[in-house]
Amino acid sequence: MNATTVVRRGVPEGGAARVAALYWEAFGRKLGAALNPPDKARAFLATHLHHDRAVTALVDGEVAGVAGYHLDGRGLLGGGAGDVLSAYGVLRGLHRVALLALLERRPTAGELVMDGIAVAPGHRGAGIGTMLLREIAAVAAEAGCRRIRLDVIDVNPRARALYERHGFTAVHTERTPYLRELMGFGAVTTMHRPVTSADASPGREAR
Repeated sequence: MNATTVVRRGVPEGGAARVAALYWEAFGRKLGAALNPPDKARAFLATHLHHDRAVTALVDGEVAGVAGYHLDGRGLLGGGAGDVLSAYGVLRGLHRVALLALLERRPTAGELVMDGIAVAPGHRGAGIGTMLLREIAAVAAEAGCRRIRLDVIDVNPRARALYERHGFTAVHTERTPYLRELMGFGAVTTMHRPVTSADASPGREAR
């Protein structure tokens, strides 16, 4: 029997731990210096998700992919400085707050910032990334945004290729050699994609 893939907005009820695990699998190398050890990091992410700032792909009811976005002052990954200090302690938390601040990207007027896309290893190559990007574009269009912005690190060429196939173009690359040892990447490329009226559409379902 063929699996059914449904793309929906928001983190489904009971899906926070799964979304946090997917994000950690995709971005743990980048977030590790700020949130390790892994078990604690996944718990922190799951606790502080903004559930309405995600698009998820469910395969037979299980979250198989997620794309987060930042819009109107809120992104998928929540948790402020106070939450970090509460979870990790003041002495161990101060440098974590500083590291997380380096990664923060806020949208400008008329812009939606994508926080990242993560697809479970067993479901890659099935078009889930494409479906998530299309739904993100629909969210942006319905919010009246003019463009979508994202950042991709130099050690993730597969993600950059996906974005380029879907109309994103590189506009700036920031060299970050000081982060290579700490976070595993040495450059961040900002990419833009214009939003058009054709992007607005309801959620999608595929088999």
